[in-house]
Amino acid sequence: MSHNIKRGVSLYSYQEEVFLGKLDLESAIAASASFGANGIEIIPEQTFDNFPNLTDEQVEQWFALHAKYGTVPTAYDMFIDLKRRADRLMTLEEGVESVHRDIDLAARLGTKVIRVIINTPPEVYEHAAPYAEEKGIKLALEIHAPMRYDHRWVQQFLEIIHRVNSPALGLLPDMGTFVKIFPRVVSDRALRDGATPKLVDHIIKVYNDHPTDMHTLTREIAWRGGNPVDMALATTAAGYNWVEPSTLIPHMPYLFHIQAKFYEMVDDTHEYSIPYDEIIPVLIDNGYDGYLSSEYEGNRHIQDVEPVDSVEQVRRQHAMFVTLLGEAD
Repeated sequence: MSHNIKRGVSLYSYQEEVFLGKLDLESAIAASASFGANGIEIIPEQTFDNFPNLTDEQVEQWFALHAKYGTVPTAYDMFIDLKRRADRLMTLEEGVESVHRDIDLAARLGTKVIRVIINTPPEVYEHAAPYAEEKGIKLALEIHAPMRYDHRWVQQFLEIIHRVNSPALGLLPDMGTFVKIFPRVVSDRALRDGATPKLVDHIIKVYNDHPTDMHTLTREIAWRGGNPVDMALATTAAGYNWVEPSTLIPHMPYLFHIQAKFYEMVDDTHEYSIPYDEIIPVLIDNGYDGYLSSEYEGNRHIQDVEPVDSVEQVRRQHAMFVTLLGEAD
């Protein structure tokens, strides 16, 4: 099986243990390296309390940790504070300045890709391209559920990518767009929080049938007398989506990085909701050569009943990746 797909992890995956003081930057990187997730994606606001004013000492320590554990920086997750002022939204110039700041920080931290959050104005994305190109940084728009590639918002970015034809402009698919089976950690949490069992079963069934418009479900649950938890679950269901993995193929030349979202690794071979055994062959067959960067998001759905073990969940995902990528051979 010939391919150049690499394995990594977003430090976002470890947010529970970082918040509780069970993991720090070094132990998170060490854990990732222990199961071959050698590409490290960073959310700088999570990692550095003094963001964006990183010191040279912090940057030196960052690189020293990578040298110690044999890891490499991969992606930098940026945000844009469009409502920084109470009286108006950011101007184009302010937005570009914000992205330029992130480009500079990404370059200092050695990350080659910036995850561009989906609410970034398209004109900011376009105007930031020349500076990103100058700095050797790629701006990868995150395609995050419930967005699809045919959504009019995403289409604006695709038009820019094709028209500008800059090596700095591309895409970052979040695998949460491939939720084929409703995540049971989400529905189980809703039940514990007081959801109505028969309505939960109905929401799961409707989602798993993959209707064209999930938003009608919210109105239906209201009509059926759903309580606030039922309504919240229906709204959550409308925030997931399932599309065939083949939808990635036309965009493959522009895929700079992939956030390998997951909610529950049942064992070392199977994620409950997202069929990686259907996704990874598409990536291999069509020449994707970036990182699969683990993004564990099940923590918030189980923390009320059991200790979260994000490291074990990420380890299981990488055991699955080893098999699907043919590394076990």
